[in-house]
Amino acid sequence: MNVYVREMRAHRKSLIIWCLGMIGLIGSGMGKYAGFSSSDQSMNELMGGMPKSMQAILGIGTLDMATASGFYGVLFLYIVLLAAIHAALTGATIISKEERDKTAEFLFVKPLTRKTIIGIKLLAALTQIAILAFVTWISSLLIVGYYSDVPVAMDIGLTVVGMIILQVLFLLIGTAVAAYSKKPGKSAAVATGVLLLTFILSFAIDLNEKIEAMSYFTPFKYFEAENVMYGGGLESTYVGVSIVLIGIFTTMTFLFYDKRDLKV
Repeated sequence: MNVYVREMRAHRKSLIIWCLGMIGLIGSGMGKYAGFSSSDQSMNELMGGMPKSMQAILGIGTLDMATASGFYGVLFLYIVLLAAIHAALTGATIISKEERDKTAEFLFVKPLTRKTIIGIKLLAALTQIAILAFVTWISSLLIVGYYSDVPVAMDIGLTVVGMIILQVLFLLIGTAVAAYSKKPGKSAAVATGVLLLTFILSFAIDLNEKIEAMSYFTPFKYFEAENVMYGGGLESTYVGVSIVLIGIFTTMTFLFYDKRDLKV
């Protein structure tokens, strides 16, 4: 458990900053909703007049932006992006930092196997993304609920569950990249690059329906707010795909790291 405590302490400041950033994003986003709703201009008419490319970037889709939950659905795209970036960076750095900081020799002389150490590190990383998800959930309930005239707990709860699945997926993508990479200092950049490519692909799919089949290649299409909130909840197919990918990247993390030569 000393390794677990060590990892939690090492990341506590950055975790606090990420949590404050998430609260700020939700608060400022819903503050804009309050400003728009107090004006005479219809939000749906205003956004409907934008080019399709701009609507895709904003993540509007078919959401009713005249309601607090609909506006939150648009904002949720960027909430997920922030949470996914945190997860990918956490996964990459929690594995690679021992070699980066030249502390691998100190850690691995302890009477623990590599698999045990990786397991503890993953537990610490999962704890961190769970804390960010909890802060996101509570902040969303309080802030969106303040502006909404109807109950929003169920809608917010479903979107956050989808977000957690994506957090775990990108966390393990980060750990797998770090476990395989021969250059620990660049693993975070590679993991973030993979994330951004999938994020851009989700925009491309919104702009061109002919490539909709590629939705399976971008996790950002798995649990979109408009489908989760108004389309019947989490789609079982995408949940299944996510579980399979999580299993694959978990296996890759343990196998790659167990076989690699550590730079001390």
